[in-house]
Amino acid sequence: DRMLRMGFHPQTEPILERHPKELQTLLFSATMPNGVHALAMRILKDPIWIEASPQSTAALTVEQSIYSVRTDKKPALLLELLKETHWEQVLVFTARKTGADVLVSRLSAAGISVDVLHGDKDMRQRKRALQQFADGKVQVLVATDVAQRGLDIEGISHVVNYDVPRNPEDYVHRIGRTGRAGAVGTAVTFMTGGELALVNDIERVLGRKL
Repeated sequence: DRMLRMGFHPQTEPILERHPKELQTLLFSATMPNGVHALAMRILKDPIWIEASPQSTAALTVEQSIYSVRTDKKPALLLELLKETHWEQVLVFTARKTGADVLVSRLSAAGISVDVLHGDKDMRQRKRALQQFADGKVQVLVATDVAQRGLDIEGISHVVNYDVPRNPEDYVHRIGRTGRAGAVGTAVTFMTGGELALVNDIERVLGRKL
């Protein structure tokens, strides 16, 4: 759904036009907002809907917690957690590409093996970053929201919301990168005073306090 909104939707139309009228089509989406639902109703005939779990449902195997922290103290807090808790394979989400690059520089200067994944990186750089992270050669992968959908890497022990996502569904997708297939995972969110309302929205969707 996010990829369609980013511009892939028009590219699907020529493909659909060239399809034979009789064919079997399966449509998979992490979420089913109105735009995707409308597309599904147009291209599918008498579809059977299968929902793995209710939308915005966080895996029970993910332990979730929040740190209240000043913006300027976020890098120091992350470094403290990385060094003192021996986190192994950590995926860190930032709100902006510039913020991701700045954080990577800070972590690298502190001796942390780190790479970055965002929209300004070409395909070769993205593949390399993902492979390095998947192989355990990089302890920390810093990514923006664009990277949260479709990331499927086994063994991610921790997800850090360095910036609180503005959409509760994005929060669910972010923390869903850990605790997969029944494994236990940990999700940590750094919250500034200005992000309290965003956390309240997330808690309402989850139906519980963090």
